[in-house]
Amino acid sequence: MVKKLVIVVAALAVVVGGVFWFVNGRDAQSSGENGKLKVVTTNSILEDMVEQVGGDDVEVYSIVSRGTDPHEYDPTTKDIQETTDADVIFHNGLNLETGGSGWFTKLTETANKKDNEQVFAASEHVKALHLTTNKDEEDPHAWLDAQNGIKYVEMITEVLKDKSSAEAAKRIQQRSDDYISELDALDTEAKQKFKDIPESQRLLVTSEGAFKYFSKAYGITPAYIWEINTESQGTPEQMKQVLAKIDDSDVKSLFVESSVSPKSMEQVSKESGLPIHSKIYTDSLAKKGTDGDTYYDMMKWNIDHIHAGMNGEESSEDK
Repeated sequence: MVKKLVIVVAALAVVVGGVFWFVNGRDAQSSGENGKLKVVTTNSILEDMVEQVGGDDVEVYSIVSRGTDPHEYDPTTKDIQETTDADVIFHNGLNLETGGSGWFTKLTETANKKDNEQVFAASEHVKALHLTTNKDEEDPHAWLDAQNGIKYVEMITEVLKDKSSAEAAKRIQQRSDDYISELDALDTEAKQKFKDIPESQRLLVTSEGAFKYFSKAYGITPAYIWEINTESQGTPEQMKQVLAKIDDSDVKSLFVESSVSPKSMEQVSKESGLPIHSKIYTDSLAKKGTDGDTYYDMMKWNIDHIHAGMNGEESSEDK
C-alpha cells in the first residue's frame, strides 16, 4: 500500500500588541530593490536621518506614520512583513518603543531579528536623562538636543557602513560628515539664541514633558501638564501644578505638540490667560512637503518658534 505524503503549508500565527497576525514563513530578503540596503525605522525622525545619511544606497520604510505617537502603537501586517524583510532596523531606544505594550519587542521577535545583528538603538551613545515621576525610567526624547541628534547620526552611519560595500560606505560617510556639520551649526545657533531672553521668561510650557533634553541644552526651564504620553493626561492635579509654575514666572506663551490633542493646553490657556503661541514637534516630523518635515527643519522650527513665543512675539501661524 502506497502511503500518501500530505504536506501542510500553514501561515504562522503570531500575537503582536494583543492582535493575531499571520506571516508567511519565507526568509527575509537580503537587500532591497536594485541591491539597496533595506532599512526599517520605528518613526519619521529616524527615517529622515537614515535617508540623509544613506541617500541612494538605502531603501527606507518607517513603521509609525507622521503625526502618530510612537509611545503606544499596534503594528500592521505590512509593518511585520517589512521588518521581516529588512537588513537593518533602527529604533530610538530609551523605552520609547518598548514601554507600555512593548510593541517593538514583540514585532522584532515575530520577524526573527536580533539586537546588534539587525536591530540597533540609534540612542546607543546618548547619556540619558530620567523621568521625574520614575527616576529608574529613561526619558526617550533625546533627539530634541541637536548634539544628541548628531550621536544618533553617528550610530546610524556606523551601522550602515558596516552593512554596505566599500564604495557605498565611502558615500555614506561623506553624506554623514556634511549632515553633522549642518546639525552642529544649528546647535551653536540655538545655544546663542536664547541668551537674549530674561531668565524669568525662559519657561517652556508644553503638554508632554518631552523637552528636558532641549531645555538642558539651550538654557531654559521645562514645564508640562503630564510627563510622558503613556500616563494619565490632564488630571486636575497635573493642571494645578503647571498653573502654579506659570504663576511663578513671567512666561509669555504656551506651546502644544503636533502629535497630541490640544484640549488640555487650551484649558491651561483659558485659566492662565496666556496664548498658545504655536505648535511644536516632538515625536514626529511634519507631513512631507510642509515646514518641519525633516529632522533639521523640525529642530529649526522648534528653536525659532519657542524663542519667538518666549519673547512674546505674535505667532507667525496667526499672521
